[in-house]
Amino acid sequence: MKRQVTLILIIIGFCLNSCIPKTNKQSKRKGIELIILGTVQDAGSPQLGCEKDCCKALLKSDFSERMVVSLGLIDHDHNQQYLFDATPNISMQLAYLQRSSKEYRMPDGIFLTHAHIGHYTGLMYLGKESVNSNNLPVFSMTKMQEFLKTNGPWDQLVKNENIKLIALENEKVKVLNKHLKVTPILVPHRDEYSETVGYKISGNEKSALFIPDIDKWTKWDKDIIEEIAKVDYAFIDGTFFSGVEIGHRDIDEIPHPSIEESIELFQTLSKKEREKIHFIHFNHTNPVLDKRSQAYRSIIKEGYHIAQKNDSFEL
Repeated sequence: MKRQVTLILIIIGFCLNSCIPKTNKQSKRKGIELIILGTVQDAGSPQLGCEKDCCKALLKSDFSERMVVSLGLIDHDHNQQYLFDATPNISMQLAYLQRSSKEYRMPDGIFLTHAHIGHYTGLMYLGKESVNSNNLPVFSMTKMQEFLKTNGPWDQLVKNENIKLIALENEKVKVLNKHLKVTPILVPHRDEYSETVGYKISGNEKSALFIPDIDKWTKWDKDIIEEIAKVDYAFIDGTFFSGVEIGHRDIDEIPHPSIEESIELFQTLSKKEREKIHFIHFNHTNPVLDKRSQAYRSIIKEGYHIAQKNDSFEL
């Protein structure tokens, strides 16, 4: 009888150890983590008004997992989390960031790149109609700050102290803690309402370059190949695979570097340098959104990467 009781207790103990979920403390990750929270262009995928095959199946299913381009940054050691760009998908993106960080709260700050619809309009969910946040730090350049302060409904976020605007300067490092730094870098783009920046994000051991939007690499006063050499990961504009996919619009009006153009420019890069590159910010027409496409396979074959939602990288 005693042996049976002992055996039962051993079985119960095993079940308790293996079946009960670990606490946040037990499962706490360490270090700095960069997470891709979205990969598509500002207007999303499927895109409003699109009747092409690239959107038909998604519209019929009434559901799409594709989200507008954004990065999440977590410092597990310092319990800090940041968001790069505030997209229309901010609710789901912040929820994923919270689950990943084990910190179920608003982020410690949002870094904005520019004033095109997919990159800042998620700020609307910080107002009283939604979460009604309290002085959430929003990091941006001078013109972007002025745009938010002087245009509705964004000015309400400032007046009601839902957000606290924090100024950034070109290539001046913003220190978040002793292990985490962010540096804005001006890039040429259609700056109707604000300047446009990319970011260099530096962690404990590694760094990343984030440039979701740029007109052309040749218009930049920097050499993209040299900038890639300075980092461990490069998340760069891959809006279009080629100009052919646009069809009904003049490509000169939306002059992003196509992935084909970038690959031509990068043809002298070593395998190690190519592996750093993750194309991101895909238009709904871009065939690389389909892993079965020839375009996707050709890029992978060349040694580059196509950014995927929820991928994470150690910094």
